[in-house]
Amino acid sequence: MIKLLTLFSIITLLGACGGGSSKSPDDVIKPILQPAEIIQVDQSVIIGQSTELILLAPDENVSNIKWIQTAGEPITFYAANSKVIGFSPLQAGDYSFEVNYRQNDNASVTLSHTFSVEQAEALLTVRLGHSVIEGNGVSLINYITANENGDEIEQSSLKWQQVSGPTVSFTDQQTDGKVAVFFDAPQVSQDTLLHFAVTGEVSGNSYSDDIAILVENSDISVASSNNSPFSDRKSKVFLYNPSSSAGQKLIDCVYSNEASYDNSCDFNDTPLIAHVTLTPTIDNIMDRVIVSHPWMGDQFKKFLETYDAEHNDFKNLLRATTAIVISSDIRPSFYHPYTGAIYLDPSDLWETPAQRDTINQAPDYRAAFGSDLQFEMPWRYVKNDDYASFYYPISDRISRELSNSLYEFASLLYHELAHANDYFPSTTWQELNRSTSFLTTVNKLFNDKNIISDGLQRSYPLDPLWANGGQNEMTKLAQVRFRGESSTSQQRAYTPDDVANLFKTEGAPQFYSYSSTREDYAILFDGFMMQARYNVLRDVAVSDQDYDQIFWGQRGRVGEVWIKPRVEYVTTRTLPELSLAPQLIDALDEPIHLDISKSWRESVEIETQLAPQASSIAEYMLKQSLKRDSRLLPKEGRNRHQAGRLFSY
Repeated sequence: MIKLLTLFSIITLLGACGGGSSKSPDDVIKPILQPAEIIQVDQSVIIGQSTELILLAPDENVSNIKWIQTAGEPITFYAANSKVIGFSPLQAGDYSFEVNYRQNDNASVTLSHTFSVEQAEALLTVRLGHSVIEGNGVSLINYITANENGDEIEQSSLKWQQVSGPTVSFTDQQTDGKVAVFFDAPQVSQDTLLHFAVTGEVSGNSYSDDIAILVENSDISVASSNNSPFSDRKSKVFLYNPSSSAGQKLIDCVYSNEASYDNSCDFNDTPLIAHVTLTPTIDNIMDRVIVSHPWMGDQFKKFLETYDAEHNDFKNLLRATTAIVISSDIRPSFYHPYTGAIYLDPSDLWETPAQRDTINQAPDYRAAFGSDLQFEMPWRYVKNDDYASFYYPISDRISRELSNSLYEFASLLYHELAHANDYFPSTTWQELNRSTSFLTTVNKLFNDKNIISDGLQRSYPLDPLWANGGQNEMTKLAQVRFRGESSTSQQRAYTPDDVANLFKTEGAPQFYSYSSTREDYAILFDGFMMQARYNVLRDVAVSDQDYDQIFWGQRGRVGEVWIKPRVEYVTTRTLPELSLAPQLIDALDEPIHLDISKSWRESVEIETQLAPQASSIAEYMLKQSLKRDSRLLPKEGRNRHQAGRLFSY
């Protein structure tokens, strides 16, 4: 049975014009304003079922929101300063909450709400109710749990319905049978509720759950990509440290739809961290962190405290940035030279399923560029003859430690911060004209080819034709695969063996290096740093489109004698504090060849690297598998800034 939502209408009474007569102010019929209230669309809640409490105050200017729980078994929720909190009670009983807020920048208001959780286990629940700004992407995910007999709701029986609110356009027109649906929040003139329900069947019985999304109006329009760093709607964000001297100006410059190239900020508005201090502490860094949810800042701080204490790599590399933005709507992570900030997808930082629930899981729908080519060039990070990172299926609700995502997040930071230091290396920090806008500064760097990665191409060119504006075959293929250019008949005719012969004597660690000179630079740096700091190596191969057969592959390709000078050029300029870089690079082992008789997935196991106590590959693989949860999936390498994570239930 679908639970219904009762919405309170806003009624505006219009006075009729008549006969030229006038009315006194007391005679004018005024609009009836809707009082603020807490809305809960669920008429009943059972154990494990997600529900949300919504502060609905469309006729008030609401600020300084703070939700607190006042009764019931303690519940964890991660949007206490938002108009909506969502959570999943795990015990039956009565629960009470209060929300405190400031009304119209004046009076302080407190509203309370009580509800009961019934003694029954939820087999179906939709997560997570929250608030969004009009135009924001929304993901609704349905979680299915087996009953006491081990029976689960049949996925094909799932049916989605929008109960109320402005009609939305789902990304997939056919939503029935889907565990997740995605859409962009509609345009609204005031705070507006969207109410959805989903039903499913198991053993002839029907189950249902409801969810609500609060869409907030924004007076800020979304600018075109030609006039703004951001051509899509950005989420509400705030400074992790509210007392930071960076103030609202930092947000306005680096993550707001008000940001514009017409009024591009300068280094006085948003200085590099290096302009504030050359020896930043974690507190200095956190003063420049902008988040959509406090837990994201908490986890980033924890990462720095736990994994950057010995070498200070990340604190030193962060000096070349203006801000660190971590938001639920960022996918994939990237660096933007026109703002000087890095933008981090929080998917590497969560530890609990409840934290993960706050991250928008909408896929990045981009074209499958180069699908008509006969080859693939997969890559991955490996450690101890196994994948270094694993994917946690979202349906399993598995918790993890921050250490479980260490390698994934460290490699991400090394990559994005290589971009930042490519544009603004330490040798330029004091020379920058702080009154000049980022737009003017970066455009001059582009036009003068004075970015560090330009110097890499002049000294150790990946593509010898670059200096004259040309492209070799690998660069041309990369433009098809990563930039969407049309393939030629010759490119479509290349076999995996052809591509392997083109690539293996080149100076690139992986295929994505050819997508741009900036990526070439960052990939050289992140691959070396992962090997130097964590003994995590990168595999690269040429395979068929299904990864069933590999035709050539290497582990630790940065150890090739002709690639080492390129690695040293990048590393000594990106992180001069690593004074031992030349010796470490010189000592890199030669690459190890992958076994081409195996599939890509199987080739992670290299016989020469078997642990001493393992008498066979099968025995060693068994021992490795016992070290981790069998539900985890090996994580393949993703090309930064290209198609982001695809939703996987």
